Amino acid sequence: MKLESLNLLAALPEIVLLVAACVVLLIDAIVPQAKRISTAGLTLLAMIPSAAIIIAQFGQPTQYAFSNMYVADSLAHLLKLCSFIALAVTLIYAGQYVRDRGMERGEFYALALFSLLGQMVMISANHLLIVYLGLELMSLSLYALAALRRDAPASSEAAMKYFVLGALASGFLLYGMSMIYGGAGSLDLSQIAARFAEGQVNRIVFSFGVVFIVAGLAFKFGAVPFHMWVPDVYQGSPTAATLLIAAGPKLAAFAITFRVLVEGLSGVATDWQQMLMVLAVASLAIGNIVAIAQSNFKRMLAYSTISQVGFVFLGLLAGIVDGSVENATSAYGSALFYVVTYVLTTLGTFGMIQLLARQGFEAETIDDLKGLNRRSQWMALVMMIMMLSLAGLPPLVGFYAKLMVLKAVIDAGQVWLAVVAVLFSLVGAFYYLRVVKAMYFDPVADDSPLVPQAGARATMAVNGALVLLLGIVPGPLVALCLHVIGQALAT
Repeated sequence: MKLESLNLLAALPEIVLLVAACVVLLIDAIVPQAKRISTAGLTLLAMIPSAAIIIAQFGQPTQYAFSNMYVADSLAHLLKLCSFIALAVTLIYAGQYVRDRGMERGEFYALALFSLLGQMVMISANHLLIVYLGLELMSLSLYALAALRRDAPASSEAAMKYFVLGALASGFLLYGMSMIYGGAGSLDLSQIAARFAEGQVNRIVFSFGVVFIVAGLAFKFGAVPFHMWVPDVYQGSPTAATLLIAAGPKLAAFAITFRVLVEGLSGVATDWQQMLMVLAVASLAIGNIVAIAQSNFKRMLAYSTISQVGFVFLGLLAGIVDGSVENATSAYGSALFYVVTYVLTTLGTFGMIQLLARQGFEAETIDDLKGLNRRSQWMALVMMIMMLSLAGLPPLVGFYAKLMVLKAVIDAGQVWLAVVAVLFSLVGAFYYLRVVKAMYFDPVADDSPLVPQAGARATMAVNGALVLLLGIVPGPLVALCLHVIGQALAT
């Protein structure tokens, strides 16, 4: 590989983050705790240089590295910044939680940084091997995080289920990639698209490869019928690890889905759009209906995640209509906006669970939220904002995100899909409102004092305010999402 083809500057944020993660791990292992700042603070500081580089690169022309295997464009910069914010917010929320459970060790923070590094690699992947490299780096870190509480059988069970099913999904993805290579003779996404356009592919082998790739991607999103791991992993993992699994990885999963399906496999869009349609309807149905029966709050949020994935897929399947890409920017932009705002709301919900928890007590059931308004009006208000946003009620950001996706689906001529989505959203509103009812109208179940740390409290206030503000004034973020998608499609 020629030196000029490396273009290490394009991958500088990843290089700096890798060095920072290794430094955090070494300092935690070598320097006595009395002589250094907390590992959590050190981790947050270690993220700053890499994030600063991404901000400095934002808006620059698209760059490629490692012989076009790696791309640094505005879409990558936006998703990476969102991933950094998601991890930083997660670590702030997790501060007291991990201390109370003896998890404040270097491994927790190093694994969190390595999972972020994997997400960054996935986001910038322009080659199927790089997609797999980033996916495995992220996944292996998350498997270990799920099992970090070695004294908790539920945590070990969740990690084992996650690992076994994750390995199966990785096998699907690899097999699909091998068939794409067999059909197109390349693993480079731009070359795959070009060879399909020139008619230089084996269409039958290519189509089979697409089936396996969509199955692997659906697992990473947690879409039905590849959702079996989501409720068990969300419930069994320590809540800090659950948030690491539930937030940032969704951004990376969107990135590789967009890169692989839209940029690389747009020639067979009619094939994967039909598969996404089935996955979307099934996820909306199963996610919303089964969530009604849940009494465990984290498990209910897991099924909520499954239903929310259905909306992301609706946005992705509405981009190409009868070979026309006229609707592409608005459709994919709506899906990106949905993912970003969903991650913001997820940070608030699982963050609040950690703030409500204390040593020896996990605030995991809906009953644990009973009477929360009498214990803390502020915490009840923020949680209500999160629940109503997930339900899609105005003027919160969840409403506008759903509205954008539904508009894209209708513009694509799939009115029946929009009707189905609205009907299942009405079903989903029941279990979100049930949480609000428990907080405001049920008698207090636990009157222990709530004293969240000042940093976590301030972060939660900002989180709740953003969910409200972005619903009232969504324009700037919408414009940014449409811009980066438009730029990605143009290059």
